[in-house]
Amino acid sequence: SPDQIVDHLPGACSGCGSDLADAEPAGMNARQVRDVPLVKVTVTEHRMHQRACACGQVTGAPAPAGVDGPVVYGPNLRAIAVYLVVFQHVPVERAALLIADLTGATVSTGWVSAQVGRTADALADVEKLIKTLVTAATVIGVDETTINVNGSKQWLHVARTELLTAYHLHVRRGRVAVAEFGILPVFTGTVMRDALAVYDSYPATHALCGAHLLRELTAISETHPDLIWPTQAREALLTLNAACRTARDQDLTELPDLLAVKPLKLFRHAVLVGLACHPRAEGRKQSKARNLLERLRDREPEILRFTQDLAVPFTNNGSERDLRPVKTQLKISGCHRASTGAANWLRVRGYISTVGKHQDDVLTALRDALTGNPWTPPVPVT
Repeated sequence: SPDQIVDHLPGACSGCGSDLADAEPAGMNARQVRDVPLVKVTVTEHRMHQRACACGQVTGAPAPAGVDGPVVYGPNLRAIAVYLVVFQHVPVERAALLIADLTGATVSTGWVSAQVGRTADALADVEKLIKTLVTAATVIGVDETTINVNGSKQWLHVARTELLTAYHLHVRRGRVAVAEFGILPVFTGTVMRDALAVYDSYPATHALCGAHLLRELTAISETHPDLIWPTQAREALLTLNAACRTARDQDLTELPDLLAVKPLKLFRHAVLVGLACHPRAEGRKQSKARNLLERLRDREPEILRFTQDLAVPFTNNGSERDLRPVKTQLKISGCHRASTGAANWLRVRGYISTVGKHQDDVLTALRDALTGNPWTPPVPVT
């Protein structure tokens, strides 16, 4: 459906040269050009009039929300700045240049950075709500990675569901950071995680990530190509995962024994064979194969949690996906210059990640936050 139609009529016959002004129509070919209008800043002047009362008091009209200075940029431009820096990972200086080139608004790098902080301030309550909803969920994923802040290593922790993402930045990786995050100490559902020991002490039902196990089994297969047990254990886990997907597709609440018995037997047999092939060495330090085998043996309930509860995923890939934008930011824009700026960026990024799991209009959600009406995730009915 075109917004504008431009008709082009032939002037003369291409055969005999006769004038075609009064000729009968004989069809039409249509071609469309899709383009965007050139963007430029429009200026709206708000005039707050004053009126003098008979009592002698002069009263002026208040300025609208957001018009807090003689000359300010509006929420659309502010949202674009935040969108470029946080969602598209454009460096601050280049974001300012891009805005100037496309709109004519000569914003400074300080102004661009300030919009991220301004948005983060507006999202403080939304972040608390997201964390509360994550804590109340039945299944969550947690993970952590490093982040560069002004040349020093800090740890970024994530807790997430399929519809929510919460981040927490801390100088530590372990218990102090997890406790300050405030989710795992009170979470009572099932947590999908890697084998980091700090998670073990929290009161949740634990599930270990299958993707990590597959990578370790593959590495041992490559190191010991003559051994069969790593491949057998890997294939058994993949078969169980496929069986769980089939059960979920059929709207089943648990994995049928018919699909589980054989791969479970193969998995357990592979572990027993592996333990026999890699006996314990003297002392505490063991080979990578032995450490993995003891984990497969001793933590089988957590490893196979996805077969016992179909709501539990096989891997913690969702948490890794939620951490990926942070690594993308570091590759493109470099490190954050201060912990405060990094925390602001992460709060906005958590909001964007959560919005993106519900809808596609991230730019509008940022504008809503900057105008005091941020999008909030729906609270599930219990």
